[in-house]
Amino acid sequence: MAELNALANDENAASMRWFFKTGPGEYGEGDKFIGVKNPAVRSAVKPFRSMPLEEVSELLASEIHEYRLAGVVILSEQAKRAARRGELATQKQLYDFYLGHTDRINNWDLVDLSCRDVVGLYLLAKQDYRPLYRLAKSKLMWERRIAIVSTWTLIREGELMPTFELAEMLIDDDHELMHKATGWMLREAGKRDEVALERFLKKHADELPRTALRYSIERMSKERRAYWLAYKS
Repeated sequence: MAELNALANDENAASMRWFFKTGPGEYGEGDKFIGVKNPAVRSAVKPFRSMPLEEVSELLASEIHEYRLAGVVILSEQAKRAARRGELATQKQLYDFYLGHTDRINNWDLVDLSCRDVVGLYLLAKQDYRPLYRLAKSKLMWERRIAIVSTWTLIREGELMPTFELAEMLIDDDHELMHKATGWMLREAGKRDEVALERFLKKHADELPRTALRYSIERMSKERRAYWLAYKS
């Protein structure tokens, strides 16, 4: 916390409050910033990457966004290290801790920078993706985002079906952050197998939220994008 406080910048903090939508009724309502940007946070936490979970919990409990960001970066680094070493018990400990604190992993950057390593790598090692489907049904939007963004790790290993199945489950989600995340993961799946993406779109393009659809097709040719934007099943 002291390392981050030394990097505080009021001008950055003001712009970050706007960027992360902290106003009344917005998804980041009430979040507090001291103005330390992501690269600086990552650099500041390097000496603390082995921090025990009891202390990480103190970071996550803070109302300061950058403290929570430091906490999830530390969890991500520990999860990647455990995965490289094949330490499944440590991965499970980190996974359980992470899912026990989802109310504090409560902005899109905190989710996106950590879930694919803490959740995705563990479930990949277990070859058990059922928890993602449970998270996708959560009333907490951040848990639903964890579900879909964690599939990024599976996509990298060529396992695309969970992404398509979760995207289908989340079609009726009413939050724009979920539309963006779902479209993003569909696009990533399409990088691996565009035929599979188009097969999914043939079933769902006209019912996907427009933001999700636009994200999913943005790497396609101009002609194919126009086709899917006008598609009716």
